[in-house]
Amino acid sequence: MQRRRTVKVPASSANLGPGFDVLAAALGLHMELEVVETGEFAVVTDLPIATDRRNLCVRGFEHLHPADTFEFRITSGIPLSGGLGTSAAAYVAGLMAADHLFELDAPLLQHATELEGHPDNVAAALHGGIALCADGTSTRMGAPTGLETVILVPDEAVRTKLARAALPAEVPMSEAVFNTAHASLLVLGLATGDYDLIARGLQDKLHQDRRAHLFPRSMDLVRRAASLGALGATISGAGPTVLFWSHYEQTPMLVDALRGEAEGWAQVLRAPLETMGAQVTSVG
Repeated sequence: MQRRRTVKVPASSANLGPGFDVLAAALGLHMELEVVETGEFAVVTDLPIATDRRNLCVRGFEHLHPADTFEFRITSGIPLSGGLGTSAAAYVAGLMAADHLFELDAPLLQHATELEGHPDNVAAALHGGIALCADGTSTRMGAPTGLETVILVPDEAVRTKLARAALPAEVPMSEAVFNTAHASLLVLGLATGDYDLIARGLQDKLHQDRRAHLFPRSMDLVRRAASLGALGATISGAGPTVLFWSHYEQTPMLVDALRGEAEGWAQVLRAPLETMGAQVTSVG
């Protein structure tokens, strides 16, 4: 019997406003990787991604074990660009498949962070919920009942390299203090279910405004989020996707408003906060 593993991994949105490289949330869009021991290496997918060893799922797998005798079958409902953790999901999928196949009990967060370069997206992808990352580890917390998220994904992507290059080498003290305070408000609001604190805590002075010239339409919607019916909005990771935060009673109105705003240049998706992290099923 051919050994095979199927790994399902959620999308993720990082930073969540003020929590740069520290906070991330898993979202209810998924990538699925099936790894089958066929005796030959191959990558099978309809996605416009690498089908050789540059493929990120393969790179994750080979971080732990050679992939010479395995076929990688990849499908995904996660938009490939825009800041929704596609690379993190791919690395996590490959790592988990190898770890499960060969019973390695590897420190997956550590390996995924080495590959991705920062822990927030991979922590949310691995564990689900909202990830708080510090000291090389992550702490998972759930979201308050009734909190929902909607994403607006622009048709035109922004390269992560350009988004990172827009940031300063050093952050002014006033901005560091502002973001520390608002990240604290956000976490407290999420922990206690205080929607007013969540709304206040979504503000950022580190990365969003500095990247605004790369995605001006996205940033315009972030600034107008409350008038559209949201608690607030944040640029998802390096952008240009926007994550809108909403109480469930306001979500239908918000979705209608966003579809009107997005016509002709972006798509709007309901992407609920995902409680489950990456999951593996096996045959053989």
